[in-house]
Amino acid sequence: MAKIYSQDTSKHIKLNPKKETVDFLLNYSKALRVNCYKKMKFEALLN
Repeated sequence: MAKIYSQDTSKHIKLNPKKETVDFLLNYSKALRVNCYKKMKFEALLN
């Protein structure tokens, strides 16, 4: 059965990530390339 996610959206969660985590995610997103070719998607990490 499908879960309803629209209930009680008044609660806000405050996250405090470490600087290393943020740096890792930013560097990963900079290195990720998605190429589209004839309705297909190819993901490549450029490291």
